[in-house]
Amino acid sequence: MSGKHLHESHPDIVKRLKRAEGHLRRVIEMFEEERSCLDLAQQLHAVEKAVSEAKRSLIHDHIDHCLDAATNGTDGKPDKAAMAEFKSISRYL
Repeated sequence: MSGKHLHESHPDIVKRLKRAEGHLRRVIEMFEEERSCLDLAQQLHAVEKAVSEAKRSLIHDHIDHCLDAATNGTDGKPDKAAMAEFKSISRYL
């Protein structure tokens, strides 16, 4: 299952992460500006949520497109490697 591959969701995930990256840069500036802890916590929460959503989208897309087909196997039996990968990736949910 490892190796290069691109799903339709990947460009959207990259856009989301780039927005989060810009947002995180702004939060660092807010620290340097000595903004209030409440403002900082709110903005860090927003960055954290954006990254979490990107991760969730990636994992769900992978499960839907890669592992679903692999676990069905060619002979109707689940592929052991695919099942191991499913178990591995699910810990990140």
